[in-house]
Amino acid sequence: MSLLLTTFLGDFDIRGLLMSILVLSLSLSLHEFSHAWMAYKMGDSTAADLGRLTLNPLKHLDPIGSLVFLLTRRIGWAKPVPINPARFSRKRSMRFGIMMVSLAGPLSNILLALVSYLSFLIVQTIYLLAHQGSMVTFNTMSFVGVILELLFLMFWANLGLAVFNLLPVPPLDGYKVFGAVLPPNIYYKVMQYERYIGMAFLILVFFGRGIISKVMGWILYPLAWIIQTPLDALFKVIWEALF
Repeated sequence: MSLLLTTFLGDFDIRGLLMSILVLSLSLSLHEFSHAWMAYKMGDSTAADLGRLTLNPLKHLDPIGSLVFLLTRRIGWAKPVPINPARFSRKRSMRFGIMMVSLAGPLSNILLALVSYLSFLIVQTIYLLAHQGSMVTFNTMSFVGVILELLFLMFWANLGLAVFNLLPVPPLDGYKVFGAVLPPNIYYKVMQYERYIGMAFLILVFFGRGIISKVMGWILYPLAWIIQTPLDALFKVIWEALF
């Protein structure tokens, strides 16, 4: 399942809204596709049989979740991918299969974030080559400006989606990963309070935005630094060599 709490989409405007819809449609679809793909690799074709092994956003976006996002601009969700752990290959334990399927969604968003930032730097490099190493004539409203803004938004939105879904609370993916590594006796004790923990978390999501954002920031910004720092250093060397 993918649930999104985002604070990176800026103030309301039509252009920003359209960009956000595009970014989230692609990001959430990749997230759910990755769950379906990993389940299929584990031997469960339930999602594939239901047409969820696709990147088509229409197969993944939840009407209510999409409407809530349009109204709030920060909270939204996609339809959870159905899986049947009983159909997983016996080569691995059922708990391992659930963990891998749960991890697949957030990891796909981290990968897309990395590709987005790399593309962001490549587009800048192409622009510099076309303008003799100068950004003086750069216009944020130009085609290149829109592409750069879209890629930068894609970077942050996917990191936010990944980090948020890895929080170890129900109904997020991180809860299933967390449960898979817990000793069975502790896991079953936690499961007794799953509904109450989930309800408390959803209340916190809707009414405690600052708390969730602060917790996410502890993971989000170091993760962004890990991705950006080596790429920035690489392209600095490239730009110095070219210009």
